[in-house]
Amino acid sequence: MSDAGGQERVCVLGLGQMGLCCAAILMSPDRGGETPEVRLWGHDEGEVGRLAQMRESDKLPGFRLPEGARVSLHDGEALEGATLIVNAVPVQFIREAWVRLRGVVPQGVGVVSVSKGIENGTLLRPTQIVAEVLEDDPDGAPRPLASLSGPTIATELAKGLPATVTIASDDDAFADRLQRLFSTSFLRVYTNPDLLGVELAGATKNVIAIAAGIIDGLAAGNNAKSALLARGMAEITRLGVAMGANAATFSGVSGVGDLATTCFSPEGRNRSCGEALGRGETLSGYLAKSPFVVEGVATTSSVIDLARKYRVEMPIAEAVRRVLFDGLDPVDAIGLLMSRELKREVAE
Repeated sequence: MSDAGGQERVCVLGLGQMGLCCAAILMSPDRGGETPEVRLWGHDEGEVGRLAQMRESDKLPGFRLPEGARVSLHDGEALEGATLIVNAVPVQFIREAWVRLRGVVPQGVGVVSVSKGIENGTLLRPTQIVAEVLEDDPDGAPRPLASLSGPTIATELAKGLPATVTIASDDDAFADRLQRLFSTSFLRVYTNPDLLGVELAGATKNVIAIAAGIIDGLAAGNNAKSALLARGMAEITRLGVAMGANAATFSGVSGVGDLATTCFSPEGRNRSCGEALGRGETLSGYLAKSPFVVEGVATTSSVIDLARKYRVEMPIAEAVRRVLFDGLDPVDAIGLLMSRELKREVAE
């Protein structure tokens, strides 16, 4: 139920895989309670028209949009009467989308983001971008913000396979409301007050996933890949703690859980990008043929900027940056990591 006690009216911004999955989850017959009204908004007229008419999307084969969900190209129509907004816009396009929509966003309506990344230049997380564009309501009350994150391969969610996610918000009442709204028989939802940690984990794991894909592309083996995950998690945690996040967040569902899935799933788009690089493809060539936004590519630059700002050592992330943007050969990147100065695994 909405804050006012009536039926939820949810607007999902973005027609990518997670936006589609959120719409299906919210309208799932496996949910308890009253089914919310769901509307989806997209900016591409052709894509909106196909989804509205065919109830299918090329982005998620086998998926069928529930008949009750409405799809709209018109900003005001999509957001009219909304009691909750789901942000499923790729991170580097969030600002543009919300600047366009802010004139029709209802005051005080909470936002839950499923996007994972860090904005280039500003180094802001998804909920921070939304907050900056919308600013606080005129009465001074902050708009409720949250992040839904975890190991969520969209093709598995679309099939109703069991999964677990975290709702992170510093507003406990909002987190509890979202927990009830998104819980189904196949999706278990936890809450966590560490919004910073959950969003940062979701962004940085994409960088490590590119490195994991490079190892796959080079056929370097599972020993190397497992070590990469462990040391990658150490880097992520160091950065998070330096920024003020709770270290425990990174050992949870939205931390190591999300990292493992992204690095091992053959459908992980960041891992797949890294694998192509490891096999000798160019970044520009891979991105040109990919139907998806590979969030980890742009986020790698932001993560390195954050590491420098907070003076945190992140050698794996730095190696990924050099492969992506400096032309470093993936084989040489592994050599550099393996030849680093010998040290203790856990700093005293």
